[in-house]
Amino acid sequence: MLRHADIQDRAVPGPAPTLTRATLLVLCACVLVAQAMVAAVNLLIPQLAASTLHPTPGQLLWAVDAYVIVFAALLIPAGALGDRYGRKGALMSGLGLFAAGGAVSALATTPAVLIAGRGLCGAGAALIMPATMSILVHLSPPERRAQALATWTLTIGLGGLTGNIGGGLAGQYLTWRALFWAVVPLGGLLALIVARAVPRTPSRSDASVDPVGAALLAGALLAVVYGIIEGPGFGWGSVRVLSAFGAGAALLAAFTLHALRAAAPLLDPRIFRSPRLRAGTLGIGTGFFGLFALFYVNPQYLQYAKGFSPAMAGLAIIPVTTGLAVMPKLGARLAQRTGPRLPIGAGLTMVGAGLLLLSTVDKDTPYLVYAVYLLVMSSGAGLSAPSLTLTVVAELPAHQAGLGSGLNTAAREIGAALGVAVFGTVLASRFHGDPRDPAQVTAFTDAMGVALGTVGVVALLAAATVTLGYRERPATS
Repeated sequence: MLRHADIQDRAVPGPAPTLTRATLLVLCACVLVAQAMVAAVNLLIPQLAASTLHPTPGQLLWAVDAYVIVFAALLIPAGALGDRYGRKGALMSGLGLFAAGGAVSALATTPAVLIAGRGLCGAGAALIMPATMSILVHLSPPERRAQALATWTLTIGLGGLTGNIGGGLAGQYLTWRALFWAVVPLGGLLALIVARAVPRTPSRSDASVDPVGAALLAGALLAVVYGIIEGPGFGWGSVRVLSAFGAGAALLAAFTLHALRAAAPLLDPRIFRSPRLRAGTLGIGTGFFGLFALFYVNPQYLQYAKGFSPAMAGLAIIPVTTGLAVMPKLGARLAQRTGPRLPIGAGLTMVGAGLLLLSTVDKDTPYLVYAVYLLVMSSGAGLSAPSLTLTVVAELPAHQAGLGSGLNTAAREIGAALGVAVFGTVLASRFHGDPRDPAQVTAFTDAMGVALGTVGVVALLAAATVTLGYRERPATS
């Protein structure tokens, strides 16, 4: 639990601390571990499905989505906690929660306990990510800040690759419990290194935590995702599912009213008066909506339909990493020449088109063809990412730059949670068999195609909406 007396960053006499190589490496290691666990569990879905936990398809979805839902819901308030009571303390508390969540997951004897452990890990990640970024910004001199943030961003991508490879290796040579147990010593070791290698930075007593707003926003997101995931099981017209959607809408309305009246709200809804900010936030969410729907099904398709080992399935995601790593530079250069609308519109359209291409694959599709489709989709996400990120930051006043980074990350994680939920829901409504049975693989890939096609159509509609939001601004006289 964060307590002011325990972890407040205090001013230390002497010269202001600067960002050393050791500090940069340990901060990036924290980011790498937090991001790797987002991806790693996807490689273990086949093993979890066959485990003694006997999870239902909906419970498997929750095991994946609990992490990103809690991560997304707590990200902005967790960043505010770090700003107010101390970023180093928030980072160490986040690593502790992360390790505790790994232990709970590893000890799980029921799907509910596994889901709870994953949610606890997500709460830890929500403290880790904004704290690492804020510490980097505060320790970096202006001339090195861009380079430090570029390293931080690159680490997020490497975390996804590491998670896929690590999850694949654990799935092939160890067990799903071993992967979660590995989080415990990692979190503890990183916390010890942070205590020694990371200096404290000045805290902000005026940072708004707004627990009421945080609870309302988290409840709204959880209710909506619950309705999406549980729809196939209980029926879209059931009282339970309709009540969930109704509760989500009511909580979101309550959050908006609270934020408009609060003196220091968690997130002021008035910032969304800017069409470009609305479009940029939707665009970031759209890219991750498509990517995480793919991440959820990719290991299942490769293992069930193509016969890949878990380790090979983890390595087979490299085309996605390549597109995300290479295309942002091209996207940034294109935006400098033409403005943001072209790379954003083209990039998000490629995301949707890539999903539609992926919806056509079956067990006989060559992996090289599948890899090309992966590359189309990931290249689109990479092409649009720099302009979308810059929009969200640039459309806010300079004193709200921290909110811009939090909004960026929250939009990514909300899009990820919805992508997994929507894809998994469509898949569960179309396929009720066991994809491990060779006789049912064709039915599985057919259902997968419908689900990917649905996500692709949604992504294309969102891409059109985002592109319209980047219409040329009227000239001011």
